[in-house]
Amino acid sequence: MYPPSHFRRTIAVGFCVSISFLALACGSTGSTAIPASTTEKPASTSITAMGTSAKPNQTAATTADGAAATGAVVSFTAQVWADNWFALYVNGKLVGEDSVPITTERSFNAETITFTATYPLTIAIETKDFKETDSGIEYIGLPNQQMGDGGLIAQIVDNSTGKVTAATGGDSKALVIQRAPLNTACEKDKDPDTTCQFASFEMPDQWTSASFDDRGWSPATEWSAADVGPKGGYDEITWDPSAALIWGSDLKVDNTVLLRFTTTG
Repeated sequence: MYPPSHFRRTIAVGFCVSISFLALACGSTGSTAIPASTTEKPASTSITAMGTSAKPNQTAATTADGAAATGAVVSFTAQVWADNWFALYVNGKLVGEDSVPITTERSFNAETITFTATYPLTIAIETKDFKETDSGIEYIGLPNQQMGDGGLIAQIVDNSTGKVTAATGGDSKALVIQRAPLNTACEKDKDPDTTCQFASFEMPDQWTSASFDDRGWSPATEWSAADVGPKGGYDEITWDPSAALIWGSDLKVDNTVLLRFTTTG
C-alpha cells in the first residue's frame, strides 16, 4: 500500500503585442496551477495506512472514500487484534492490514493504524483464520493436525476526543464466505483434502462502501476471551468495555468472515 500519487499541471499563459514601429518581446505573463487531484500527505501508521490525509478540523475536504464532505476531517486510531489476519477499510478505502501474512500459522498480533476520515464512518473488516487448504485443517500430517479457530476485536478512537467512537460487538454485521470442514469428523483424516467438505463464496461487490446494503447479513457472534484464547499482542491494548471479540457463528468452521459496523460520532 502506498500513498496516492499526485501531480500538477501548469498552464503558462503568454501573449505578444505588436505595435507599429515598436517591437516588443513576447514572453510568459505568469502561471496558474491546476491540481489534477487533491494533494494529500500520507497518513501515519504503525504499519501502512492508506486514505485521505488532511489537517484535523479541515472543512469541505475529502472523505476516506473520496466523496465531498462538509464536516470536519478527523484523525482516528484503529486498534485491532485478529486470529489470524485482517484488512481494515473505512468508508470504502483500505487504510491498513495485518503486517503478519495469513500464510503464517501462529500470526497472533495486534496492530495500531492511524487514518483520517469524516463522520459518519463505515468500518469494514475482512478477517481470516489460518488454514493450510480449503479443507480448513492446519498442521496437516503432524501429530497436532486440527481445525483452527478464529476471533477478532477492534476499536476506533477519535483522536480529537481520545474516546472510543466505534467497536466490534454483537451489533456488527457478519458474512461468512469460507467454511470448512463442513463434516468435522474429517479433522484427523490422513488426507483431509480428499475427505473434508467446504463451502466458498465470492465477496459481494462494493461490500466495504457506506452505501452497501448489509441488511441480509447476520449479526456477528460475540465470543469470550476463554472461547477464543487470544494471545500474542491481545494484552498490549487496553480494550474499551464496548469492544468484544467477534466472529461468525462457529469459531472453528468459519474461516473467512466479512464484518461491518458504523458510527456517526
